[in-house]
Amino acid sequence: MKKNTPVVAGAAAVLCILSFTTAAAEPAVRGPEKVQDWYDAGQRFIRESKAVKPITGRAKNVILFVGDGMGVSTQTAARILEGQLRGQPGEENRLSFETFPYSALSKTYSWDQQTSDSAPTISAIMTGYKTREGMLGVDHLTPRNDCDAANVAAHSVETMLELAAEHGKATGVVTTARLTHATPAGAYAHVPARDWEADTHQPAGCGVKDIARQLIEVSPAVRKSLKVALGGGRSAFLPRQPDAATVDDPEYGPVKGGRTDGRNLTAEWLSSRGNGAQYVWNKAQFDAIDLAGTEHLLGLFEPSHMRYEADRAQDQAGEPSLTEMTDKAIRLLSRQRQGFFLEVEAGRIDHGHHGGNAKRALLDTIELSNAVRRAMELTRESDTLIIVTADHSHVFTIAGYPHRGNNILGVVKDVPEVDGNPTAPAKDQKGLPYTTLGYQNGPGHREGPRTDLSAVDTTELDFHQEAAIPMESETHGGEDVAIWARGPRAHLVRGSMEENWIFHVMRNAFGF
Repeated sequence: MKKNTPVVAGAAAVLCILSFTTAAAEPAVRGPEKVQDWYDAGQRFIRESKAVKPITGRAKNVILFVGDGMGVSTQTAARILEGQLRGQPGEENRLSFETFPYSALSKTYSWDQQTSDSAPTISAIMTGYKTREGMLGVDHLTPRNDCDAANVAAHSVETMLELAAEHGKATGVVTTARLTHATPAGAYAHVPARDWEADTHQPAGCGVKDIARQLIEVSPAVRKSLKVALGGGRSAFLPRQPDAATVDDPEYGPVKGGRTDGRNLTAEWLSSRGNGAQYVWNKAQFDAIDLAGTEHLLGLFEPSHMRYEADRAQDQAGEPSLTEMTDKAIRLLSRQRQGFFLEVEAGRIDHGHHGGNAKRALLDTIELSNAVRRAMELTRESDTLIIVTADHSHVFTIAGYPHRGNNILGVVKDVPEVDGNPTAPAKDQKGLPYTTLGYQNGPGHREGPRTDLSAVDTTELDFHQEAAIPMESETHGGEDVAIWARGPRAHLVRGSMEENWIFHVMRNAFGF
């Protein structure tokens, strides 16, 4: 997500989301407790590591999972929260992708940014080139906001999705953000300004196609290969109605939804894809899709971004989960004998952090882990390369000296000075408790003296962690993020990597 993007927080969760509330009594510590257990676990790790053999053949399929904004602190906190939601202390838990045999660190700077936004970072992953702030699918020589279509085309660089299409692979894009948002658009769009999601957002008379048009008006090879596109962002594809309500868009502020050119791009998707093309916009339609008779599937489940997982769970009939979309996408793409390339983005991790709302961000991270687990179940490690990474991090911290099993969303409680004594909240120099999770900047900044959190439920869904520097929207972080990989040529993911090298790993795995 871009730098100064406020977040729209959903309503507080109700009964069906109560399982996400972790304010209950902390679990007793469980796990390896005998002295020898810790040593034996290390020896078991060595034996298992020795048994890992690189899969050196070509990949039939490649699935790229992007946790937007999923830095290492996010992954760690989500791991603990998932374990605690299961009644465990949490620290020894592992997310699904943390079991992968290969991992590395990704350097996320862009051509002109020390700390990057999502456009150049996904462009690096998708094209193999580092580019400039706010740009998608073009090189760094592209003039900013260039409306000259011929010039933009001359500076465009091929994406992994386009390359896979040219080699006869089926392709797909799944996201919980708008399909026209930076990370999903990085798979197919070529624009010098990521904000050009619809014609409404472009300068008058601009010759470059907006991002929604680019999803529909793709090359013949991509039109044939792009079997599934699922996410939010419906308003960018539909004509504006005279009586259309004004929508408080999380990025553009109060806007009237819909296109100004009068085009209905969902209808054009159906007509240009022929028999077997389907368009859905709610969960009931999504669930009713017969994959046997479906060749191309477009799903646009919200006018803007899809809901956070915590909020989506309030109304199961409204829209599918990331896991459900991933499941359907893989089932549809797996029918293609030549194999497939699929990008799956958990886009709202990023939005939760921008809003200083750790709980929503972490629950969406756990849902990403669920989607990865489903992909592992539906594919074979022998022929499918799965890569899980983030495009960038956030200024999200895990601090203090909380005891093992301390509620990750709660206030810090140290290990007691005397064994067996109850734990008590740690205090700052002014005698006030503080949370384990926090932000360097963002909307959680409190003016004046710090709030006394003694009587505050910091695990509540709408709680905003404290931030040191006041900002409308919390910012990205510039540290490295992790890459996890399993499957053919996953061993090429190693050490400290430039982010754009991920593209080259995927390309090599396919044997292109």
